[in-house]
Amino acid sequence: MATKSLPSVVSRQLPQIEGNPVRNELLLRIPSSECSSVLSQLTFISLRNHDVLQECGEQIKYVYFIDSGLASVLNSMRDGKTVEVGLTGKEGCTGLPIAAGLKTSASLIVVQVGGTAFRMTAVALSKALCECPILSKRMQQYSQVMSMQGAQIAACNRLHEVEERLARWLLMSQDRLETNLVPLTHEFLAHMLGTRRSSVTVAAGVLQKAGLITYTRGEVTIEDRARLEDASCECYDHIRKHTQTWAQESR
Repeated sequence: MATKSLPSVVSRQLPQIEGNPVRNELLLRIPSSECSSVLSQLTFISLRNHDVLQECGEQIKYVYFIDSGLASVLNSMRDGKTVEVGLTGKEGCTGLPIAAGLKTSASLIVVQVGGTAFRMTAVALSKALCECPILSKRMQQYSQVMSMQGAQIAACNRLHEVEERLARWLLMSQDRLETNLVPLTHEFLAHMLGTRRSSVTVAAGVLQKAGLITYTRGEVTIEDRARLEDASCECYDHIRKHTQTWAQESR
């Protein structure tokens, strides 16, 4: 079954980096005049589940242009509890404060679904952005997308039922992974949604009984995308439409 991906912003195909084809949409939008300042600084790496890409309150050492997989943007409390306030995949990157001239992270960013990324030191990116105004602009625009996403998810976590939030989360994940299979555990998802594991189990059971998903240990398969959209709260559609509108405005 075809998925409704985030709006494509790919304008042309970049050369491979270290023999690896580029799928990250921010990198794919760099004009040829800026490529040499950025591409030579990138290293292709693998991302493992639960790898920490940014620590809250710590200086940003690296920026990751996600090429595949999924990373969660989390807010952490003093008692160790976390709640997800954003998702990023091949449409974006970490280290957005760097584009605004800042050095530290206000959020924890953790790999949720393993994949790959092109990594660059924050120092190298800061220097490159002085020579790459288009990349700087794209990163600032993506920062606005993430801010909008975080504000909507915060409202969603406060106002909507767990099964609606679960449906929204699965749709957002599928958009970025471009597959019907979403690897996860109930325990990890409970951390993402800021709720109890038992509540996630009940919510997943509701969606599975309705035929929208099937759940086996460690992974969810989306069986009926259209009906899962109907089961989601309004937040998914709000985030998707605003992302699409801003993508068109930025062309």
